[in-house]
Amino acid sequence: MVTSSKIEVSSMEKLLNSEENPVLPKTGDLIEGEVLFVGRNEIMVDVDGLLTGIIRGYEAYDESGEYSHLAMGDKISATVIDNENEKGLVELSLKQAGHKKAWDKIRKAKQEGEIVEVSVLDANKGGLMVRLDQTFGFLPVSQLSPEHYPRVIGGNKNKILEKLKTLINGKFKVRILDVNDDDGTLIVSERAVDMEERKKILAEYQKGDMVEGTITGVVDFGAFMEFGNGLEGLIHISELGWQRIDDPHDIVKEGQKIKAQIIDININKVSLSLKRLEKDPWEAIKDQYKIGDKTRAKVVKAHKLGAFVEIAPNIQGLARLGDKGQDDERAELEVGKEYEFVITNFEPVGHKLGLSLT
Repeated sequence: MVTSSKIEVSSMEKLLNSEENPVLPKTGDLIEGEVLFVGRNEIMVDVDGLLTGIIRGYEAYDESGEYSHLAMGDKISATVIDNENEKGLVELSLKQAGHKKAWDKIRKAKQEGEIVEVSVLDANKGGLMVRLDQTFGFLPVSQLSPEHYPRVIGGNKNKILEKLKTLINGKFKVRILDVNDDDGTLIVSERAVDMEERKKILAEYQKGDMVEGTITGVVDFGAFMEFGNGLEGLIHISELGWQRIDDPHDIVKEGQKIKAQIIDININKVSLSLKRLEKDPWEAIKDQYKIGDKTRAKVVKAHKLGAFVEIAPNIQGLARLGDKGQDDERAELEVGKEYEFVITNFEPVGHKLGLSLT
């Protein structure tokens, strides 16, 4: 059995006895060697039969993961941290060599646009802490794919964090956005990978197409719908219907299957519409009304300036009250009841309607 005590022969003595004049390694040099002995806290290495190196303690940590299971006879690369210690051995570091190899590999992956896989270790309000092999990095929230992006009404940071934590232990395909081993910066993007697949799928669609899909999320400004092969689009609140809508939840529910029309499409987003699948109701009444006409209308919602009223299906306007001493009338208006109003503004093309109590 080979022991480290039998290997501890002065490397300098070997060199002095050598007839050759080899170049001595300097601190910082990367050298190749063969493993002579692997102990609990040290590794002995033969360098070209002339030098004996030793790797001790934390310096045996290999960030690249290449030397996680070393055995006698294995070939390794290590960095010189002291060309001769008190025992005449060359102090070596797998840690420093592995660090350099790991970051060189990451830089190459970035330069070549390679897709790599990272593991999610933890989450904070800004994104995910990830690991690429043995190197730690960060995946910002803004660089998550639509599938994993945390949609939270009002942008509550604590709720966003809760959703991000559900991604811990997951594995994501990413591209490297930024790398700097001097300060340990490694920023990755899942969205960049998603964009490539997105481009291919988007090529199958164009503006005006009708698509069928499932509502994946409802927020205060609209609803998200997934369709096709993993594509997702936004139906803005203004496109959910021709009528006035205050809460998208009143129109669609998560999990609901619907049809929508593509009204805008590019690599960054797909805009969808429900109301464009129906005829514009303003077209049907554009010749029926004019400013000054009296009409009965149903109150659909109270407002601080008066009330929103409906003169025909999906045709709503604001009836202003209170500016002519009508506070009492406003207090008497009840949602769901009809009253007589006079039209003060009528713009069918712009979908604008103004009224006042007669």
